[in-house]
Amino acid sequence: MKRPAWLPDLARLAGRRAAAAPPSRAALLTPREAPLPFDWLLLLAVLVLAAGGTVMVYSASAIQAARQLGDEFFFLKRQAFALFVGLTLLTVTLKLGYRRLAAWAYPLLGLSLLALVLVLIPGVGRVAGGARRWINLGVLNFQPAELAKVVLVLYLAHSLSRKRDKVRLFSIGFLPHLIVTGLMVVLCLFERDMGTGVIMMLVLFAMLFAAGARVSWLVGLVLVSIPVGWKLIAGTPYRLERWRAYLDPWGYRDGTGFQLVESLLGIGNGGLFGQGLGQGKGKLFYLPAAHTDFIAAVIAEETGLLGIAVLLLLYGVLVWRGLRASLRAAEPFGAYLALGFTTLLGGQALVNLAVVFGLLPTKGLTLPFVSYGGSSLMTLLGAAGVLLAVSGDRGGYLREPQGAVRSATGGGRTVRFGAVPSVEASP
Repeated sequence: MKRPAWLPDLARLAGRRAAAAPPSRAALLTPREAPLPFDWLLLLAVLVLAAGGTVMVYSASAIQAARQLGDEFFFLKRQAFALFVGLTLLTVTLKLGYRRLAAWAYPLLGLSLLALVLVLIPGVGRVAGGARRWINLGVLNFQPAELAKVVLVLYLAHSLSRKRDKVRLFSIGFLPHLIVTGLMVVLCLFERDMGTGVIMMLVLFAMLFAAGARVSWLVGLVLVSIPVGWKLIAGTPYRLERWRAYLDPWGYRDGTGFQLVESLLGIGNGGLFGQGLGQGKGKLFYLPAAHTDFIAAVIAEETGLLGIAVLLLLYGVLVWRGLRASLRAAEPFGAYLALGFTTLLGGQALVNLAVVFGLLPTKGLTLPFVSYGGSSLMTLLGAAGVLLAVSGDRGGYLREPQGAVRSATGGGRTVRFGAVPSVEASP
């Protein structure tokens, strides 16, 4: 078939128009000006927290490890190994990208639930401090609850993004997510881990609120959680003792309140600039869990108010940049992922520091990236990698006006921007 004579002219015309079109802004950027594929300030905050935490773990545990285990570097070596694995996970999740994780949401959910059940079986779960929370994997003692927190965020983000047009329906948008979270919380309670359950409920609340669940359901959830939480405290002797020690730590100084009193004494002893790195006295067999849950008390004693201020600043940067990543995410899955992990990290840090300073009853929660604990450090660094991957987006899904309608300038179409963008023929 003979080519029409006018086709070459159209091709030349299209070529001239393409050549005359102004280049995009991205094309004009030099390599130094081009935006990074992740938020470098967020990465810097995570790395400084992890590195500083490793130093403080050694400072808080060296004497105890030398006297009880014959190796002052025992806890440091384990923490360094967990840090290496965690940074590897951070790199892998950052390179992989958050979008590919959606396919892993349900398999990882099933795996984490299975692990939460297995740890309760005598002979499988390891008991320490009166709680059965760990599974011995040889090189480390793995705590399934730490994985469950991260997997819960992944599951909620995936499910809410798929059901975003039906999230205001109780049976679809609210109840299934409450059931899954509640199941995880109950399994954690069997492990005597109420603190993790509280963090999970906080994550659920924040993500449902961001997804657009009805406020009346969320208020009802809070109102139901308060009496249930009090029943769990008042109905368990050791939790009730902790509550009483929280209200009057000096009255229980020789018993349940001993840890809190020693924490407050160490904080007061730190003053403005601290006693100096390695010079703290509270870790010398006075303060229990000095390198784990109460490591912030050691930081306060050895680096003073200045060190605690820097610590709070780093967590503030982490929360700020995490929320920024959530607001800039191009799609709902990324937005909910970033919000969930930011809530998890910020909420857990807030609860831990509040316990150390006597603002909340004692709970077994680590200080993210800082406390000794391989399971916590590895899983949270993996979560930080996902958060960094989301931070590279340049969209703004959560900023889109829900229900707004914007008409196309041409083509006879109306584009609707809301929970589910769609294209419809105009009347």
